[in-house]
Amino acid sequence: MVSVIHLVGRDPQLTTAQMLAHLTPPPQFQSASFESYRPDDSYPSQSDARDQVSHFFDAAARKGLFGKALVQPSGIYLDGGFGVGKTHLLAAAWHTASGRKYFGTFIEYTALVGALGYANAVQALKGASFIAIDEFELDDPGDTMLMTRLLGELMETGTKVMATSNTPPNALGEGRFAAADFLREIHALSARFTTLRIDGVDYRHRENSGHAVVSSEAEIEEYCAGASGSIAHDAFRDVVRHLARVHPSKYHMLIDGVDGIAWTQVTEFTDQNDALRFVALVDRLYDADIPIRAAGVAVDEIFPASMLEGGYRKKYLRAMSRLVALTHK
Repeated sequence: MVSVIHLVGRDPQLTTAQMLAHLTPPPQFQSASFESYRPDDSYPSQSDARDQVSHFFDAAARKGLFGKALVQPSGIYLDGGFGVGKTHLLAAAWHTASGRKYFGTFIEYTALVGALGYANAVQALKGASFIAIDEFELDDPGDTMLMTRLLGELMETGTKVMATSNTPPNALGEGRFAAADFLREIHALSARFTTLRIDGVDYRHRENSGHAVVSSEAEIEEYCAGASGSIAHDAFRDVVRHLARVHPSKYHMLIDGVDGIAWTQVTEFTDQNDALRFVALVDRLYDADIPIRAAGVAVDEIFPASMLEGGYRKKYLRAMSRLVALTHK
């Protein structure tokens, strides 16, 4: 039985408790473990990172050579390109951690602060044993300073933190500069972090052509009529407008219960604010593993060259990689 709905008709409302309850690994990582992580033998750094992360919650101090105490770091930064297993390891660490713990993307945490206010967000997160941050972003100085301050307050009270990078594959100086940038931007906390490099290729590109699938208008109608579950069918421009009216902290509820996305009249972005809000939605769709069918401009070609050459390049490249994967589902 097919149920066709419209994202533009949804206006989700959330309490603080509901926002915090959502900060868990996405569905595809609900059972992630260190044992289920499959490192690529061609890149030894993957198995090395797994082994080191798996010891993150060992006793605070261990004995090293000559009996000297080795203090465990209170933070780990996983540095690497898309699709090399960073999120799997982050989720495995979250499942291993005991006590009150949270897992979310950088965008989700900044959205939480935006929705609650800084003081209320600190109060809500304080006392957590572990904070996992996927895709820590350095392209917005204001957000980076905000998160550095927030993590500083939480780590002072004993919270352990693990973060992943958003370094794109094949970027100039990929990875090696990302770690340095991260430590520089969080300079007040850098001594508390150990950085682990993970090399490899994007596993999402091993099983598809590397380009988004484009559907015709007729195929979209056929998809909506024949698919099972709840399909969100909207004109792309209407969704983009609607995202400006819904706080990003609520995007995951905007797609709650949706089994498939069908967009018509997809066009290239002309406004950066629209594009950045859409990136946040793509992250939620990817986390929920929701397939996309889209007619018009290919969804991995909607970010113009002017945006891809700008300061938010990494955000857009990540979104493009995820859009390609979702159109192949």
